Amino acid sequence: MKISKKHIIKLLKNAANASSNAYAPYSNYYVGAAILTKNGKIYTGCNVENASYGLTVCAERAAVQNAVSHGEKEFVAIAIVADGTPSTPVPCGACRQVLAEFCKPSMPIFTAHKSCLNQHTSYKLGTLLPDVFKLKHRL
Repeated sequence: MKISKKHIIKLLKNAANASSNAYAPYSNYYVGAAILTKNGKIYTGCNVENASYGLTVCAERAAVQNAVSHGEKEFVAIAIVADGTPSTPVPCGACRQVLAEFCKPSMPIFTAHKSCLNQHTSYKLGTLLPDVFKLKHRL
């Protein structure tokens, strides 16, 4: 599915809005994500930190969990927007693996700083995670 510029901006704006709900009292790194389903619906998520830092949930995983809890399992794009740092966000390894569970390697990932959504960066999931772990690799 070709993602139009209009869809990209809409995803980035949804992710920026979601970042406003982030709970980040430890890092002050507020992240929002918006994932686009094959059916054209957008689901959002934000990072939720915890004093036991390993229990923190990233925005990307929160967006996937939100969509899956609504019965969606086919995704075509995701946008990630952050505030609290001068750099644009990139999904962590855990988020890349979760995305790979549901998405094709060709799925685009759009990232931007909240202050400049028009200056976004794009990646392909397969570029960020070229050797995805699959359960069949263990059998």
